[in-house]
Amino acid sequence: MKYIQSLCLFLFLSLSLIITQSFAAKVDTVEVFSTAMQKKIKTVTVVPDAYNNTRQLNYPVLYLLHGYSDSYAGWINKSPNITNLVDQYNMIIICPDGGYGSWYLDSPEDESFQYETFLSKELVNWADENYRTIRGPKGRAITGLSMGGHGGLFLGFKHQNIYGAAGSMSGGVDLRPFPENWELAKRLGDYAEHPERWEANSVINLTHLLKNDNLKIIIDCGVDDFFYPVNVKLHEKLLERNIAHDFISRPGRHNWEYWSKAIYSQAIFFHLFFEAGKKS
Repeated sequence: MKYIQSLCLFLFLSLSLIITQSFAAKVDTVEVFSTAMQKKIKTVTVVPDAYNNTRQLNYPVLYLLHGYSDSYAGWINKSPNITNLVDQYNMIIICPDGGYGSWYLDSPEDESFQYETFLSKELVNWADENYRTIRGPKGRAITGLSMGGHGGLFLGFKHQNIYGAAGSMSGGVDLRPFPENWELAKRLGDYAEHPERWEANSVINLTHLLKNDNLKIIIDCGVDDFFYPVNVKLHEKLLERNIAHDFISRPGRHNWEYWSKAIYSQAIFFHLFFEAGKKS
């Protein structure tokens, strides 16, 4: 009896290993040259296993942004489950390096930080040239965590001709309450001297750009997160303007335990968006 149980366990583990090896997303680290910043930007690309077996198909792309003080490798190292999502939903995930505290904007204070241009033009063009992508907003989405959550909505709101869906996980969606934090003054200048820059680069002040349900939006933030109050304010402002969006609020803090779970909800949201785009 023990022999049969051991044999069954061995066969189960062997089958699991075969399945895992047979359906494995391909992870690469590449360098994408930015003309705007005159440097190479390290970027992780995650391509589904089916990509090389279905050469006639084009794939949607999810641009996934890291947080402050992290890097292009943050998601793949700290939440490797994204490889499963790539295979499950047949999408490409691209994780670019956002620099140290870039906030994914074109800095009026430091010309070496032009990450809005990089993300909204250069990286998208590179991806379309090097992969079989679905070109246009119906095949592109962008999201991220913390600083990357700001980047996801900031770039999505401002570039609806590029991205058809945008999201945020624990995002810093209003920069104004944090004038002394996270390199923000280095990117925007001192708040007291340049308040207009802080106003123009805060997501919560960009809702006027949204209309006709052009952009699909998902916002996720834990109730114990220090960014939770500004996320609630953004949610309420979107409600006031009758702008459709998904808002997820649940127990959780500003950490990888939360984001590793949040990415599942975001992936489902973007998958449904991509599928709807294929039918339209």
